[in-house]
This record gives sequence, structure tokens and C-alpha cells, in this order.
Amino acid sequence: MKKNVLGKTKIEISPLGIGLSEIGSELSINDDKKASELLNFSLDNGINFLDTASCYGVSEELIGRTVSHRRDEYYIASKAGHANGNLSGSDWSYETIKNSIDRSLKRLKIEYLDLIQLHSCDIDTLKNGECISAVQDAQKEGKTRFIGYSGDNDAAHWAVNSNIFSTLQTSFNLVEQRARTTGLLEKAKKNNMGIIIKRPIAGGSWNKASSKNSEQKIRNYDDPYLKRAMSMRGLGKIKNESQNGILTSMGYTIQNPNVDVMIIGTTNINHLKNNLDIIDKELPIDENIIIELNKRFELLDNDWYQRT
Repeated sequence: MKKNVLGKTKIEISPLGIGLSEIGSELSINDDKKASELLNFSLDNGINFLDTASCYGVSEELIGRTVSHRRDEYYIASKAGHANGNLSGSDWSYETIKNSIDRSLKRLKIEYLDLIQLHSCDIDTLKNGECISAVQDAQKEGKTRFIGYSGDNDAAHWAVNSNIFSTLQTSFNLVEQRARTTGLLEKAKKNNMGIIIKRPIAGGSWNKASSKNSEQKIRNYDDPYLKRAMSMRGLGKIKNESQNGILTSMGYTIQNPNVDVMIIGTTNINHLKNNLDIIDKELPIDENIIIELNKRFELLDNDWYQRT
């Protein structure tokens, strides 16, 4: 799998990363075997970017238990800010963030993070500066190599304009294009930030919105994505588009020239295998499909803001 350079970090990462929220929420602390299968398969097949967070249930513990012995084969990004678990203090306080980072290192069984990201705090919290000081101090102490911001909308624009962060993680997919239409991605790339995309396939909504897949279940969180997808599909078939909506979704996101890596979460190894096959064998999709998807979003965008 070819590698992309993650902006000013100079880290070379796979275009497909694995999001680890699902293993934290859907697996238990005793599901080492399933987590190990998923994570080691990822590393064995060229995925070298793992994205987690201190608030993702048992995610960090399972990563530490199953792949910490392969530390030189992957880059690990986590997130901090929320006072959860055994953390005292309030959300976004200096103490909470510093303690969260220390706890992440212990759970992950590593000496340093490659990237720590502030986890979706608002503009006022960013401007206050306490949370930023916390991650900057962690960087000075060698607990993280780089600092980034994970979030959307106005706060993401502030983070990019601040020139404080090395990376931006934000929502972008074929039914959530505000990061493109507002110039967020382009501006971040101009500032040489590494760009990490969360929710790159919108919960599979484009696939599920097709008539043959209309009975597939969708998570409550993804329901707005499904409604957007159905509205966009309602404008008619797209010439030369594959019947595989996941292929279209992945192609749309990763073929944006500003995107360095898209993170897709799953606990299903077959889904992971299918995603790897798409990356290795089926991309790119026709650029005219992307142009048409852009037109449809712009036509229908009625406060289709980025979802945090």
C-alpha cells in the first residue's frame, strides 16, 4: 500500500487508517482475541495509522494488550479533553488533559504518542488556551511527538487559522462536504497540516440508500447521513458509478487531493478486508462521479453542516 506524508509531521502513513472507537464500545476488556485478530491483520496488510481516544471505552487497553509489542510498525493517535473514567477535574482543564495523556500512555503500554488531538472542543475553549497549553507541555515533555485538533465547523476553522496544530481531523464524505465547500481542507493543506478524515464513508449511508440495500440497518447516529444520501440519490443514477456504494464513498473521500488518510472503524474483519481490497484493487473511481456528487451536495445543502 502506498504511503502519504502527513503534512508537517513528515510521517508516512497508509491512506487507510483504522478508527478504534468501535472496538472500545462494542468489545469488552476480555475480547483480546477478536481485537488482536483485527489489529494484527491491519498491521500485516499495510495499515500503519491507528486512531483512538481516551473516552473510547476499552479501546486503548485492547490496543496495548494486542499490538504494543509491534510499536515500531504503527503510528498511534489518541485524543484528550473529556473527564471520563477515573479522571478528576472538569472537561478541557489543564489537569484533565495532562492526566488523560498519562493514562493513555499507560493503557497503550507505550512511552510516547505520535499524535495527541484535542477532542472536539469549541472555539471558546480553544481561545481560553488552557487545553492548548496542556498538549504543548505534553509535547515538550516527550509524551507526544505532535499535537492536533479533531473537530468540525467554526472550531475547526479556528484551529487551522491558529497555526498551532500539526494536524486536523475532521468529518468529510460524499454527504458531508462542508469541509470542502467552506475551504477548510484547502486552507489546512496550504498551512501544511496533515489531514485526517473521520466518517469517510458516512456509516455506509450511500450504500444503504440504494434500493437493493434499503433494508440494511443503520445506526441512529448515521440516520441524518442516510437521509442526505437518499436525497442525493433521488436526483437519478450517476453515469459509470459502481453498484458498490462503499467503493464510491471511499473513492470520493480519499481522492480529494487535500486528504492524507481516512479512518474507518469496524470490529468486523471481513469489512476490513473489503476496504483493503478497494484500496488495493478498485480505486480510483471516475472523476466525473466526484464532480456529480459535488454538484448534488451543493444543490441540496440546506444546513448540512459537519456533524461532530
